[in-house]
Amino acid sequence: MRVDNLSRDEILRNVLIFLGEKKIHQIATVNPEFILEAQKDEEFRNILNGCDLNIADGFGIKLAFWRFGETLKARATGIDLMQEILKIAEKGNLKIFLAANSRGLSTWEEAAAAIKNKYPGLDVNGENLDKNVADHNLPGANYEIIFCNFGAPHQEKFLNSLKSAENSKIRLAMGAGGSFDYLTGKVQRAPAWMQKTGLEWLWRLIQQPRRIKRIINATIIFPVKIILKKQ
Repeated sequence: MRVDNLSRDEILRNVLIFLGEKKIHQIATVNPEFILEAQKDEEFRNILNGCDLNIADGFGIKLAFWRFGETLKARATGIDLMQEILKIAEKGNLKIFLAANSRGLSTWEEAAAAIKNKYPGLDVNGENLDKNVADHNLPGANYEIIFCNFGAPHQEKFLNSLKSAENSKIRLAMGAGGSFDYLTGKVQRAPAWMQKTGLEWLWRLIQQPRRIKRIINATIIFPVKIILKKQ
């Protein structure tokens, strides 16, 4: 599966290019769980390989690059990239739409309030949606940027479905994962030193023990598969 090896500046240059083009561009922030899921789900794998930009998110992706003799230029978490895009959107007077999981920790209204508090110039709207409903009549088609927090693979499949919408103004569509919860403060981010050393999984486990299966996939199953995989 494709993961683009780009520097932070190269990532942001691509974002600016996407926002300047009159068509929808999909960005995915790929972590080890994405890759494991994509091995089982052909539709998800094809969507990821068809994304305009696949950003490395997760220390395991960095390790995978090392394993095959490459150095990852930059790693960007979903929340970090989302914040950069919000800065660009505020400067460019671009409208934001939040497609929020109706069963998630944070509603779109709560996430929007947190965004407006930090970026008061932004026009932010949204809707709370059932992540298992394949087809939504989404008013977000009138917004330039859409973030979706359904979690993988639901968010990527949902955003990919928007590409067939007619008369859509969407220029940038990105899966946000847990970013809404970080924005609202319902989940706290790991300290910087844990982020840099790849120990974010331990912080998440302490805060959300129910994530144990996902953490095992990311910290044990994925590294073992990478080590055993041939070039």
